[in-house]
Amino acid sequence: MTASEALDASLAPTGVRGRAMAFFETRAWPYLFLVPALVLVGAAILYPLTSGLLLSLHNAELLKPARNGFIGLENYQELLGDQVAWNALVNTIVWVGGGVLIQVTVGIGIALLLDGRYRGVGSVRVLVLLPWFLPSVVVAHMWAMMLDARFGVINDILARVGLLGTDRAWLAEPSTALLTVMVVELWWSVPFFALFLLAGLQGIPDDLVDATRVDGASSAQRFRYLTIPFIQPVIVVATVLQVIRLTNSPDLLNILTGGGPGRVSMTLSLYAYRTAYQKFDFGYASAISVVLLVGLSVFAVVYIRRSGVVQ
Repeated sequence: MTASEALDASLAPTGVRGRAMAFFETRAWPYLFLVPALVLVGAAILYPLTSGLLLSLHNAELLKPARNGFIGLENYQELLGDQVAWNALVNTIVWVGGGVLIQVTVGIGIALLLDGRYRGVGSVRVLVLLPWFLPSVVVAHMWAMMLDARFGVINDILARVGLLGTDRAWLAEPSTALLTVMVVELWWSVPFFALFLLAGLQGIPDDLVDATRVDGASSAQRFRYLTIPFIQPVIVVATVLQVIRLTNSPDLLNILTGGGPGRVSMTLSLYAYRTAYQKFDFGYASAISVVLLVGLSVFAVVYIRRSGVVQ
């Protein structure tokens, strides 16, 4: 050992303090700051997900406790042969796909109107966003009264303008139940898309807009080649969030139709909810929820990658 090495060794701290200083000189110590976040993620996300997955592998019927226990994949096997579940899957695709497509289209139109610079545009923006401020339970009961076949104002208005000859029970007829709830969902949720898309529209540089006008581009050309490419990331994010919300939120359907008449408006999330809280079969309901989780995860990954927003 040289004299300088001996001197450094004599001056180096020893004991606990020395080991601590040596640890902080490594690349491992920054990961120590991630521990609180990892604990929070584990407690708030991973633990419930793991519990739900494990519960789907058990028979967990509160009304038949003697049969409860580990059953492996039997719930999933039963789900494959469940005609109600397959019917609910078709309704879910119609409910989510049709709802999101209409909401995106209407949302873009409203966002373009709100992006104007006319007098009173601030007040118009607030009025458009008002439905989104209402709780879903309030929205459902309000529209249930308006759509009532006996004293609902919707039938009265349509009759007065000559669009309806006799009163209709919009929520009780198989041909109109799901479509009617989709209209209610559109009224309630379209401000969500309008707000997102308005933020995207206001992020387009004015210089580019002025340049396209100088070049002689028409309004349709500016919309196709300038507006849509700029707001595409916003559309992708809003679409994914809305697909997840519509798939997992059966509150409007539960209050307005209860999945009926028959099962024409039964979706998978509503089926899982009723299986858990009416039949008290939490194992089977968890299996339905796990299938929804996997389906939504696959959709989100494929849709985001195909959109080109994330490579």
